[in-house]
Amino acid sequence: MIDVTVLTDSGQRYIGIRMMGHAGLAECPVEGQELVCAAVSALALNMSNSVEHFTEDEFAAEEDEETGGFSFRFTSSISSESELLMKSLVFGLLDIEEEYGEPYIKIRFKEV
Repeated sequence: MIDVTVLTDSGQRYIGIRMMGHAGLAECPVEGQELVCAAVSALALNMSNSVEHFTEDEFAAEEDEETGGFSFRFTSSISSESELLMKSLVFGLLDIEEEYGEPYIKIRFKEV
């Protein structure tokens, strides 16, 4: 399962995201698991790349393909463009969770 934690500030603005895991086991493929992994990866990497290329906002990001780990967190104030990109990411992830749910993806929100 992909565990997603959306990080928020005290005003409930999205300031980062952490993901860990895969949608299923490679030895026991289940219909939909590859689609979920690919969709989640594409959404997360596109958001990160878009923030880097279309804004001046500072952030820290790490990726570990083997464990399915991905973390992204803004390290400075967030522009309206980045705020929209984060909202779009979370919207897409919530759609995936609604469509596929467990055992593929679980999303939590955490104020930091």
